[in-house]
Amino acid sequence: MQHHSILYSELIAKDFSFASVRRRLAKEPFDRANRRQNQTRTRVSMEKGGLDSAGREFKNAEEMWREQVGEHQSKKTEWYRQGVGYWEGVEASANGVLGGYGHVNEPDIMGSEAFLNTLLSERFPDAANSQRHLVVLDCGSGIGRVTKNLLIRYFNEVDLLEPVSHFLETARESLAPENHMASDMHKATNFLCVPLQEFTPEAGRYDIIWVQWCIGHLTDDDFVSFFKRAKVGLKPGGLFVLKENIARTGFVLDTEDRSITRSELYFKELFCQCGLHIYKSKDQKGLPEELFAVKMYALTTDLPKKVHRTRSKVQANRPGVIK
Repeated sequence: MQHHSILYSELIAKDFSFASVRRRLAKEPFDRANRRQNQTRTRVSMEKGGLDSAGREFKNAEEMWREQVGEHQSKKTEWYRQGVGYWEGVEASANGVLGGYGHVNEPDIMGSEAFLNTLLSERFPDAANSQRHLVVLDCGSGIGRVTKNLLIRYFNEVDLLEPVSHFLETARESLAPENHMASDMHKATNFLCVPLQEFTPEAGRYDIIWVQWCIGHLTDDDFVSFFKRAKVGLKPGGLFVLKENIARTGFVLDTEDRSITRSELYFKELFCQCGLHIYKSKDQKGLPEELFAVKMYALTTDLPKKVHRTRSKVQANRPGVIK
């Protein structure tokens, strides 16, 4: 269920003012000592409420998920079916997958490229002189927009994962050697028509697993189970890059495309449950003001060697030191 839209879905068109979303400063989202996790269902312990695209309020995420997917698999299956169904009705173009905001492609790619360059120089310095064969998985690849404009220029192989078949076929055509400046050293290798919640990667294949504008379609328990499964797909020293919309507080549920926009605190709680650690993070710049804020996270399975980095996120995120 790939969440390619980057805006408040249809909130603006429906004259839903995001100013009506609670702008209260969030308190600490969870007490680590008292965190409880049900063995069969992931629970976000933060008590911050949220709302849906019609303005309806929920007391917390658990209440929202109970209503949306319940305890029975059939209801969750329907959630995912409707999500894919929404995107099956969307044109396979940059403007389509970006929700009518095709012009944000350029600043999006520029922001991602700067973030990626930092990661490659720090984590894979041997790739600069072709001593490392770099492989990346593009999750929620859509029409191959991110692969074609960014990933294939830096990675020797790109695998594309996308459940919407006409998006994936467009990507396959666009990235074919005769239609793209590809070479044997930089190519799209596999086109996988599988949803995130059902995907398990080949063990040890990827240097980076890139997850952009799609994780909002996963329920909390499937979010956690996806990353736990996907860890096996990383090479030693590999990492995840998650780029996603960020709600100001709590969450915003889009009832049309069946997705949820989570706050930064919500994400951090889920990262903890996944056993992931933030190596670096950066805010995306240059997007229209009416859109959600967008943030990039580089996530590792091991604690960063310099632990103080993870304790000084405010300092690390000051504009003066963002590279």
